[in-house]
Amino acid sequence: MALDTSAQSPAPVRQVVNLIGQYIDRLGAIWVEGQIAQINRRPGIQTVFMTLRDGVADISVPLTCPRTVLDGLATPLVEGASVVVFAKPSYYANRGTLSLQVREIRMVGLGELMARLEQRRQLLAAEGLFAAELKRRLPFLPRRVGLVTAPGSAAERDVLDNARRRWPGVTFEVAAATMQGPRAAAEVMAALSRLDRMAEVDVIVIARGGGAVEDLLPFSDEGLIRAVAAATTPVVSAIGHEQDTPLLDYVADVRASTPTDAAKLVVPDVLDESRRVAQARERLREIISTWWSREQAALDAIRSRPALADPSSQVESRVQEILDLRHRARQCLVHAVDRASDDIGHQRARARALSPLATLQRGYSVTQTAHGDVVTSVQGLPTGTALTIRVADGRIHTTTTDTELLEEGPTDD
Repeated sequence: MALDTSAQSPAPVRQVVNLIGQYIDRLGAIWVEGQIAQINRRPGIQTVFMTLRDGVADISVPLTCPRTVLDGLATPLVEGASVVVFAKPSYYANRGTLSLQVREIRMVGLGELMARLEQRRQLLAAEGLFAAELKRRLPFLPRRVGLVTAPGSAAERDVLDNARRRWPGVTFEVAAATMQGPRAAAEVMAALSRLDRMAEVDVIVIARGGGAVEDLLPFSDEGLIRAVAAATTPVVSAIGHEQDTPLLDYVADVRASTPTDAAKLVVPDVLDESRRVAQARERLREIISTWWSREQAALDAIRSRPALADPSSQVESRVQEILDLRHRARQCLVHAVDRASDDIGHQRARARALSPLATLQRGYSVTQTAHGDVVTSVQGLPTGTALTIRVADGRIHTTTTDTELLEEGPTDD
């Protein structure tokens, strides 16, 4: 219904917005076809927010979908899937936005196919076939490179030409296989098995050029995925272009964006390696030169020391020290002998001074009885007693004829 408005009597925003909402509310639920561009699951909220994009025009509309509807799908919904939704248009007046309230979702065409592939990917990932710890490193310079591709294909030429351009001595073992159609997966598995049994093959490349999603389905075959996971030789996946991601890319040890990129991954560039060798050799030369210069400087410093520059000077100085020490030792010994001689002389003089013989030489004598007793008193000496008198130079034998006792005995003075 048209509004009767003019510049003098305009309609307020709320009235216009409410009329738009009323008009949209009169629309019933409709089927809408498009492509899922975004899925936003918020924890604790039972509504999933998505964006539905038109397949041709650059137009999109928000979707609000109950979580139960999304979880009830036979295959998980992924971004990029083509779907048909049964939804009721709804207009939010406060924000002035239009959205579709989803009641049912059906995946069609490529969208259904992508959903099935995503479900298969999740199941295989849950088994651990895509685990990062299972990935093997490629050899630096393989003895022989195995190549699984269609005979005479552009992918074969890209891999061979680019690899030989990088490393002219590289050798290939090409195993031909159909790379499209119902027989492709089985033939690729057979070629992979044959190359994996060859001991001289160090790496295997599975290469195919770009194509539609349907053309690349053999490289998402579950049997092929398990065969690659069981292979003992590292496998490089080079299927399609950068945007193509078959399941083979997840299980392979290395993913190459294109066959040309695979050639760069499996063999090194001879020019780059030659340059690295030259740089390493130059660094080694510098290290050795620096080490030699340091050791030579240390040797020169040692040789410049006086002990090595003039060894005889050290000997001469030591000889003089020995002579000085010997002279000092002789002097010390002479002094010690002189002091000892003087001490002996003093001791001898003292001993002589204290000796009874010295007393005898001064005129004294010692009188002894025949039994050797020293006579100190006249008492007890009868007349005729035999005596021996010891003088300085001998003994006198005599007998007493008479004794006389003095009035006063000798004093200490």
